[in-house]
Amino acid sequence: MRALLALEDGTWFEGRSFTGPGESGGEVIFNTGMSGYQEILTDPSYRQQLVCMTYPHMGNYGVNLEDIESSRVQVAGFIVKECCRQPSNWRSTASLADYLMEHKVMGLERIDTRALTRHIRIQGAMRAFMTTEETDPQRVVARACELPPMEGLNLVQAVTPQAPYLWTESGPQPVDPKAASGLWPGTGPRVAAIDCGMKWNILRLLSEQGLQAVGVPASFSADQVRSLAPDAIFVSNGPGDPAAVPESVQTTADLCQNLPVGGICLGHQILGLALGGTSFKLKFGHHGINHPVKNLADGRIEISSQNHGFCVNIDAVESLIATHINLNDQTLEGFRHRDKPIMALQYHPEAAPGPHDSRYFFKQFADMVRRR
Repeated sequence: MRALLALEDGTWFEGRSFTGPGESGGEVIFNTGMSGYQEILTDPSYRQQLVCMTYPHMGNYGVNLEDIESSRVQVAGFIVKECCRQPSNWRSTASLADYLMEHKVMGLERIDTRALTRHIRIQGAMRAFMTTEETDPQRVVARACELPPMEGLNLVQAVTPQAPYLWTESGPQPVDPKAASGLWPGTGPRVAAIDCGMKWNILRLLSEQGLQAVGVPASFSADQVRSLAPDAIFVSNGPGDPAAVPESVQTTADLCQNLPVGGICLGHQILGLALGGTSFKLKFGHHGINHPVKNLADGRIEISSQNHGFCVNIDAVESLIATHINLNDQTLEGFRHRDKPIMALQYHPEAAPGPHDSRYFFKQFADMVRRR
């Protein structure tokens, strides 16, 4: 089925929908990963984004129920050079096309993904609209221009849970926040994880370190979080502009006063803002599983999984020390507090998908919590 993809600057591409009729819009970005598309599709950090995969062939190993990172497909649309209709893998339970259709998410193929990626790299990520319903490219461009820009957009409210939940081996389980004593069934340190759109693998790896994790809505105040009697706080990844969630920034600043705090991705940005830093939007973002990061403590290079369109600057914050930098553009990838038990990474040490070079972060966080 013929489909059009148009960008706000007037550039447009013709392709084919592999999910039937439909239309969708959002910020168009590219991801350089060669695999891991199912984890990418279900990562809440991709909310309201049209994801273009630079690797040309997607869907060859299908999808399954074990590799999801949230309860639904989160991307606004998926753009590939070619979608494999007949996957071959013993774990596969459905094809990529069927999976997207089940979740009513549009998939586009047979466009020049290299040309689209090059255009984004030169001009920057921008608003875009894809549709099978409209035949006039200029009208599709107009639809793209009607979308809200990512800068200043609060998307956390669309992905944060409505109530607390306990992470278990079977996944998230609802809990009663009023029964604080019954929230924590185990004996390990208690971590209240502020869920701004958290990938489930973060919770899996916190649990592997012997930590008990309860996810809480990003709308919770500091007093509500403290009422759960946690030993530490963790601020998760999530979508959108960190400066557009000032309530979460203030809550985090309050919790930093007397509790150990860790953060990943958007959580890194929120922590940076809470402690006096500033944030800014990247030209086309970091999205892939092959980004080199330098650990400033030991000089080692880590190959990292990344997905963010914003960064934080802490140069003027004397209480914070940079721990990691991105070797592609020298942007900040991690920091710690000089005196308080606070640490954060911009990239994804839970790496789903991606390399495992940085998984030590979870042990360091657990050790920090236990030393409190």
